Amino acid sequence: MAKSVSKQLVVCVNNDGYPASLEKRKIYVLLRDQVAEDRGLLRIIDESGDDYLYPKALFRPIALPQAVKRAVLAAA
Repeated sequence: MAKSVSKQLVVCVNNDGYPASLEKRKIYVLLRDQVAEDRGLLRIIDESGDDYLYPKALFRPIALPQAVKRAVLAAA
């Protein structure tokens, strides 16, 4: 499956069912995947450092100033 290189940031608001993979209130990198999103899922780089699909309901999008976003993505 082809993945887009577009990265966005989301915050985890619920980790029910995924306590080892996701931390509440943590910022995660979202890799845009339209097929997954159409199915109610998001492709997230989780605690393992790999990307996996998780339910959209576990996350909320966040908007940061561009300089902060660049710094967060560089540290990811």
